[in-house]
Parts: sequence; structure tokens; C-alpha cells
Amino acid sequence: MIKENINNIKSDEIIIEKLEDKHNLSNFKSYEKELVDFLIEDALNNQKQKFSVTFLWFYNNTLVGYVTLLNDKLNLEVNLKEFFREKDVHYKSLPALKIGRLCVHDDYQRRGLGKLMVLFAIKQATEISENKSGCRFITLDAKRNEKKDLDSIHFYKKLGFKMLKERIKGTTPMYLDLKVPY
Repeated sequence: MIKENINNIKSDEIIIEKLEDKHNLSNFKSYEKELVDFLIEDALNNQKQKFSVTFLWFYNNTLVGYVTLLNDKLNLEVNLKEFFREKDVHYKSLPALKIGRLCVHDDYQRRGLGKLMVLFAIKQATEISENKSGCRFITLDAKRNEKKDLDSIHFYKKLGFKMLKERIKGTTPMYLDLKVPY
């Protein structure tokens, strides 16, 4: 587990559990209704179908956030394609782990939990690439928000992610190269 103090929360007091039928999700709230709906209505079924895995984060027996991970690939386009061609890599895409959803409970925003969840995903991807299967990148689709302080693109950029394509509307695909030091 990642050891770090985050605004009066000790990360070693956070318990991470894989989503199961036994979990009560009804008290989880977020200003992003779509993410709450996914957790309550779709996450467990997606997991049972082996599409993704959702990890719940608890602090003081309260569900404070979740992150959903799934397999992905990064299509090599323009700059990335040229970069890898120079390294004699001629694939059209490379393996990745995707952060499909990441959400922090409204009452626990701005305490560093989102950053810890991203670090958790990086750790999972690193373990996959070192022990189980090829995995070079972490990918995600970041949402742009009109309020700059809620803009997930800015949040992920601070953590080292790069934009694959810049989009004005919808989500912006981003990636983190696991071979580049974080």
C-alpha cells in the first residue's frame, strides 16, 4: 500500500476492497451523478462479466471513493508512432491498463485521494507488466469541466499524463508511459 498522509487521512488507514455483492453503495455521493450511477447500477455486473474490476476505498468504514480498471490498448498516432518507429517498434498499438472510472466522495474531495487512486493504478499496471503480461501505458478519458478547479485534465497532467488528442467537447484521451520515470 502507498504510504502517504493526505490532509489528516493516513493512507495506511485506507482499506481497499474489490467490489462484491456484500457492499452497501447507497451512501456514496458525488456531484458527478453519472459516476454514482455507474457504481450502483453497472460496476458489479461489469465485473461479473469480466469487463472491468472496481476497487472500493474505505476510510473509517465510509466509502470515500472508487477506481475501475480494465484492459486497453494505446493506438500509436502521429508523434507516438514516430517515437516508437525510431526505436524499431512497428506496432499499431501497445498494451495498456485503463482507468475507466475514478471518483471521490464529495465530502472527501481535495484531500489527495484521487492522486492515491492514480498511484494505485500505476502500481497495478507495473505489477502486471513485471509479472503477468505486457503493459506499457495507463490510459483514461478525462472529462473537461467548465470550472477549472474541477477539470480532470489539469489533475491528470499534474500526475504526468499527456493528452493523446485535445478535444473541446466530450472526453480527452490521455496516457501515461510506464517506462518514463514518474
